[in-house]
Amino acid sequence: MIESDFKMVLDKAGLSTKDKIIADGKMHRFHVNGDSQGSKNGWYVLFGDGVPAGSFGSWKTSDKGTWCAKADHDLTPAQREENRRRMIEARKAREAEEQARRNAARDKALSIWKAAPPAPDTHPYLVKKGIGNHGLRLHKTSLVIPMRDSAGSLHSLQFIDGEGNKRFLSGGRKKGCYFAVGVPTESLCIAEGYATAASIYESTGLPVAIAFDAGNLEPVALALRAKFPHTEITLCADNDMNTLGNPGLSRAREAAAAVGGLLSVAGGVA
Repeated sequence: MIESDFKMVLDKAGLSTKDKIIADGKMHRFHVNGDSQGSKNGWYVLFGDGVPAGSFGSWKTSDKGTWCAKADHDLTPAQREENRRRMIEARKAREAEEQARRNAARDKALSIWKAAPPAPDTHPYLVKKGIGNHGLRLHKTSLVIPMRDSAGSLHSLQFIDGEGNKRFLSGGRKKGCYFAVGVPTESLCIAEGYATAASIYESTGLPVAIAFDAGNLEPVALALRAKFPHTEITLCADNDMNTLGNPGLSRAREAAAAVGGLLSVAGGVA
């Protein structure tokens, strides 16, 4: 069956699910095995008529892929054109859904942020890391960090509980968004997490932008380079020596090269 074949493709892509697969050419969201209960981070569009084909991906990881029941070289010119048209249709459906998710997350982020009081300096995470509160707020028992673009618009939030567990607002935009500690002047730093950024700021007085993870270092660096074309930018890398490929250092090096910046290896704070 088309549905079972497609489910095997999802399995191989690391998006296995127990949800029913429907080949109706419409956008569907599904629960990915291993994700938090109730979440629907997976998406797909599956066409069951003609030559079966579809596309799929994850809102959580941003991974995506396509599938066709026949290899491209086995398709007739007409089938190949129809498959191309369908993939364009699926992409538009995905983009519309993604924009709706972004809009909903932005509205929720603004509501939470406006209602949240300033976080106390005695919050367990701040005490544990030995750092201060530089503009954070409190939602229930978690620290709240706003995620803004270079124009200052709020798009999402990061939450950090007392044990240091971190999560993002579901559906919110992260790419290119950051939180600034201090005010940029002739130079600024970019780091992955709040604790590292606060430590750098408190020890050097240099302003620091928080990119939230290694994969967002380059998008944030590019956004800040466009906003501050003459400012010296230093990428402060987390040295992930025990992680394959050392993504903290390698991504920071790539980001520094992309904006003509400097590279420094941050240590001591996660």
